This record gives sequence, structure tokens and C-alpha cells, in this order.
Amino acid sequence: MAGIMDSIRNLFGGGSGSRPPQAANAPDRYKDYLIYAEPIAEGGQWRLAGRIVKGEGDAAREHKFIRADISANREEVETMALRKARQIIEEQGDALFK
Repeated sequence: MAGIMDSIRNLFGGGSGSRPPQAANAPDRYKDYLIYAEPIAEGGQWRLAGRIVKGEGDAAREHKFIRADISANREEVETMALRKARQIIEEQGDALFK
């Protein structure tokens, strides 16, 4: 019976060889903003995406962005997301929350 249950767990991703979901990245602080690089898995690659947050608690404002850029390397896309977020902040500042 244990062998059957192990086979079912493995089939649905619950086996001991499955990896736990990746934790969200720690934010990068830029000026008065927190930047979260949050690549989106898409067809075996990663799409550039992230969030820009200013403030804390109920006063926090958030802007999400998704771009067309993709890469097979997650770390590369995270670096690109941080760079893009800094560019957005420089160009729009607090106006990006309107």
C-alpha cells in the first residue's frame, strides 16, 4: 500500500524529490521605495515582472509591472526587474501611483 501512495504523491508533485515553492525575494531599497523582483514562470522561461512599494501598512502604495522581456535564467530576469523598476522610479516618481 505504501508503494501505491508514494507513486500517487510523486505523480502529483508531493514526493520527497519535489522542491518546495521558492520564497519571495527580499526587497531592494531604492530611494524611498522598495522594489520586489517577481519573475513569472512562463513556458520554461521567466518573464520580467515586479512591484514597487512606497510606505508601510495602510499607507503603503504599490505599482506592479510586467514587461515583454524573457530569459531562461531567473537571476538575470531579477536583475533586469530591479534595473527597470529604478528606471520607472526615476522617470515617474510618485506619479506612478496615480
